Amino acid sequence: MFDASGPVLGIDPGLSRCGYGAVAREGQTMTAVACGVVRTDPDVDLPVRLATLQDELAELVAELKPSALAVERVLFQANVRTAMTTGQASGLALAVAARANVPVTHYSPNEVKLAVAGYGAADKAQVQDMVTRLLRLDAPPRPADAADALALAVCHSWSAPVRTATDGPPNRGLDRAVAAALARDGS
Repeated sequence: MFDASGPVLGIDPGLSRCGYGAVAREGQTMTAVACGVVRTDPDVDLPVRLATLQDELAELVAELKPSALAVERVLFQANVRTAMTTGQASGLALAVAARANVPVTHYSPNEVKLAVAGYGAADKAQVQDMVTRLLRLDAPPRPADAADALALAVCHSWSAPVRTATDGPPNRGLDRAVAAALARDGS
């Protein structure tokens, strides 16, 4: 299901609401391909909810054939129950990606805010506004979980070329990137 030319699929993990957003990039232009929220019923037993979420995520990956998954890193939360279910949802996204051979990158909320809004402490409204502008959307994506997932995909789309150039043993990737840049400049 992995497609190197496919879109980046952003996942904002959650058990009740798991946001997803896919972004395709051509040159400097990014386009929203899909976005939304997978919902599970809080009145249903946890194993059934997890199975439902896993099935929905697998269907998304099969349909969109992403080149990468950008998942929000689960950070410490004051509410332990929320942290646990967020971690479970994140784990399902990782397992689905692994089965489809789709590479995964984690981003902290601050990394996403910095990449999208230019400020690591930007509020949700600022991030949603920038996602709307960058993807040339008519209105901010709703619900907010979908906008957050699109922001993850935008963040990865911008950072992936740098990550690729600097992968490898320490300094070798960076050395290659610097050498390539110098060769282009004729230095």
